[in-house]
Amino acid sequence: MERKPNINNLYKILRREAPDRPTLFELFLNEQLYEHFTGGKEPAWGTAAGTRYLAKAYAAAGYDYATVAGSKFGFPTEGQDQKHSLSLNEGAPIADRTAFDAYVWPNVDEFDFGALDVAEDLPEGMKLMVMGPNGVLENVIRLMGYDNLCLMIYDDPELVSDVFENVGKRMVRYYELALQYKSVGLVMSNDDWGFNTQTMLMPSQMREYVFPWHQKIVDLGHAAGLPVVLHSCGYFGEVMEDVIGLGFDGKHSYEDNILCVEESYKKWHDRIAILGGIDLDFIVTKTPEEVYARAKALLDLGKTGYALGTGNSVPEYVPWENYFAMTKAALER
Repeated sequence: MERKPNINNLYKILRREAPDRPTLFELFLNEQLYEHFTGGKEPAWGTAAGTRYLAKAYAAAGYDYATVAGSKFGFPTEGQDQKHSLSLNEGAPIADRTAFDAYVWPNVDEFDFGALDVAEDLPEGMKLMVMGPNGVLENVIRLMGYDNLCLMIYDDPELVSDVFENVGKRMVRYYELALQYKSVGLVMSNDDWGFNTQTMLMPSQMREYVFPWHQKIVDLGHAAGLPVVLHSCGYFGEVMEDVIGLGFDGKHSYEDNILCVEESYKKWHDRIAILGGIDLDFIVTKTPEEVYARAKALLDLGKTGYALGTGNSVPEYVPWENYFAMTKAALER
């Protein structure tokens, strides 16, 4: 079932056109699958060797792109114990104005973006999708703590604005530097915005603090002639019109207990591409036959503006037989 990458298939989907063949889409896979597809161990994330390794893995898996980091840029925090989950409050370094003044903000331009200088090494027909080191809201939460952020919006809104400003302008610069490389063919603005029932902040607060920075990222990508995709988990009922209005070409991350991808496709596919969507609980708990049947039905439904994949990513606990049952629906065609 091997096939050559062709980024134009994904471009057609993001223009809400019918692709030449069914197309796969994920935010990322996992280390075990990368090793399976390459026969080797993954080099460091954010390096040229790591990019070449991931490109080989994604191509072997049947994707038209590879998800990579532009560099090792990020916002330093201390005391956050990240395993399979991350506390939204632990170890946040900016609790007040004094802590804000003491925080040493990283200089994006000091980081090496050579991980993207691999255009001649990519498989023919493949491009890179550059994702961020978390997103604008995610980084603000890591720096301030979620509970503290919610309090400071009312107690010290000027501090909140200053933190968003310092995170946002660095995120924009990160993408600006990444877009200088001809290996890049797609921008991923990844930033989890919601819970199962609501956004992390009130919609009005999202519009004030978060969305303007994503607008700048979208505008950057479009100015370079490249599509921009949003990956964001959670409930979107009150802000999906904002997502479309910001100009994102595609939306990724869907959950059956919020709004299943089939219904999302019916509601929005004529205005924004729908990417992935097979709920992780479904792909973990159902049989390979059930996963294959749903994947095939999704491809039959999504004739235009749809790429097949999970609702979020492919963590290590996804059974391989279920993952391959899903991709088989696209690759066999």
